[in-house]
Amino acid sequence: MRVLNFAVVGCGRIGNRHAGHIKNNGKLVAICDIDFEKAKIMANEYGATPYDSIETMLSNEPKIDLVAVCTPNGLHAEHSIKALRAGHHVLCEKPMATSVYDCGEMIKAAENANKRLMIVKQNRYNPPVEAVKKLIDQGGLGKIYSVQLSCFWNRNPDYYKNSWKGTLDLDGGTLYTQFSHFVDLLYWMIGDVKNVEAFGGNFNHQNIAEFDDNGVIALEFYNGAIGTINYTVNSFAKNMEGSLTIFGEKGTIKIGGQYLNELEYQSLDGQIIDNLPEGNTANNYGQYQGSMSNHDRVYANVVEVLTNDGVISANGFEGLKTVEIIDKIYNKMKGRFDTL
Repeated sequence: MRVLNFAVVGCGRIGNRHAGHIKNNGKLVAICDIDFEKAKIMANEYGATPYDSIETMLSNEPKIDLVAVCTPNGLHAEHSIKALRAGHHVLCEKPMATSVYDCGEMIKAAENANKRLMIVKQNRYNPPVEAVKKLIDQGGLGKIYSVQLSCFWNRNPDYYKNSWKGTLDLDGGTLYTQFSHFVDLLYWMIGDVKNVEAFGGNFNHQNIAEFDDNGVIALEFYNGAIGTINYTVNSFAKNMEGSLTIFGEKGTIKIGGQYLNELEYQSLDGQIIDNLPEGNTANNYGQYQGSMSNHDRVYANVVEVLTNDGVISANGFEGLKTVEIIDKIYNKMKGRFDTL
């Protein structure tokens, strides 16, 4: 099997995580960051060539197979489109972008270049999530009546300090940075969203973040199901819960834990889900945790797609759908929390 050549754009925590998984799946040949010192340190660790601009990297590295875009949310579209137009496949971190328009431009760029555009949606690989998705696809829940998504996390001032996080242009909002994986699972497991009603506020991060830190949302899906999203980053001192409860014709099931890592409840018609693997731990960032660390599975899929004509685990269209749903929510919420 041919060894794939990779490049990473963005040398933050997530970029370093990508580099570690690339080492196990191919060759990291180039690393780019506007902070050239960061790029040099990371490049030295992995035997790659450092660059301080994506333009220079793309012009000097024609043999790159795939560019991993690990920059701030608001730059995902720009960097993905440049890589695609230069003739490289792209793996873009979540969220795909912070506007529906930008997602469309990314998809067009991939189609025009005849290149693959893949989006990181690692929560799809959580063992209980995979099991419930299979149950739904096989008709094990029958008609889905309703769904409840709860996202109760903590993000303290240190998380936002000296960072692009909390800025509207580069971060985009709590649903983009903290909970876009959760919204993706609603689309992937339940279906597309037709209508939303939303209320949000910035209660505890007024001098830190330029957007919401909590919200309550009602959803109507095209398939007739209804649902709610309850989210906050104001859980006192630490993350509390990330859960998804589904009520269907043939059963009720809840995926819970801090980050959708446990099958907490099931009452199913004539069957039971058991013997699930434990799964990976959460991404640990010191004072807080993120989602389950499944980038190993993401890169295994990348290799399968590029060397064996495999099926993309999360494509650009699916990334667009997540952004469309978040966009509907924020358009309903607009102006409602400016003065809180």
